[in-house]
Order: sequence, then C-alpha cells, then structure tokens
Amino acid sequence: MAGESDSNILSCANCGKPANLQCPKCMELKLPREGSAFCTQECFKSSWSSHKSVHLKAKLSSSLATGAPGEQNTDSLGEGWLYCTRRGQGRTPKFPHFDWTGTLRPYPISSTRTVPTHIDKPDWADDGIPKVEPNSDLQRIAEIKSPDQIERMKETCRDHRNLDSTAILTTQIIEVG
Repeated sequence: MAGESDSNILSCANCGKPANLQCPKCMELKLPREGSAFCTQECFKSSWSSHKSVHLKAKLSSSLATGAPGEQNTDSLGEGWLYCTRRGQGRTPKFPHFDWTGTLRPYPISSTRTVPTHIDKPDWADDGIPKVEPNSDLQRIAEIKSPDQIERMKETCRDHRNLDSTAILTTQIIEVG
C-alpha cells in the first residue's frame, strides 16, 4: 500500500498489528473502519465470536434510527434537533454511533427556548452556578429531631412496613378474575 500516509493505517481489532483487511459485513453496514480492520484472515476468524455482536448492535441502532415499526423516525424530527455527544459537551445532528447494550437510545435535544419574563429564574439559570444554596445554613447544619419527633417517625415507618406486608399477603391470597 505505497503512497498511504501513516494516519490511514489502521490497527488490527484483534491483535493490534497493522491491518489491511476489513470485515465485509462492517463495510456493508457502513461501520467505522477502526473496529472492523484485521491484519489476517486468521485474526478475523479468531475474533469473530466477539466481533459479530457489533453487527447486531449496528442493525438494531439503524432499525431504530430509520423508524422500525413502533419506533420514532429520527429523520422526521425536523430541523434544529441535535444529539448530545462527548458527555454533554458537544451536539450533532446525526444519530451517534455507540455500542449499545440495550434498547434505550438518545433522543434529540431541541433548541434552547427562552423563559418568559413573568417567570422568576433561579440564581443559577444564567451560568449554571448556584449562588445562594452553597452558602445556605441548610448545607452546614443538620436538623436535630426531638425524641417525640423521632418516635413519630419510627411509628410511621412501622405502619408503612405493616401496610406493605399486608398488601403483599393480600395479593398472594386473592386471585385476580
């Protein structure tokens, strides 16, 4: 591969050696080359049991992004919607690539809307830094309960525990229908 720059050379996803082969299924699914490059066919075969999960996750992500039955189609959300990236520090209009472990997916973030002037804003609304709360006495002083208050709290907890136990027993005894 003469003439290629060092930035185009990828590492094998299995052993880390320089790679010049790419998983054909990853190419078909248009997945990033970084996780689908392999140095030899043997390396590809040896990592297949773990690598094939990338395809399943990509198919799931793409079916959710393209509007599978019962799912929201992200293309129809309209202009101005962005996804959160880099742990909240960035935004992108494209559905982010990630190795999802479940069915939960990010939802696009709408553009910032202004709060009407008749609504009071908290002190942290402009810059995100609270000013009053850190200096509040409630941050440094713990409320000391009287013995009567403590006893009433204990009694309330016992009542709720007994109520929960009764509810559990009732649902086990009574059949629905």
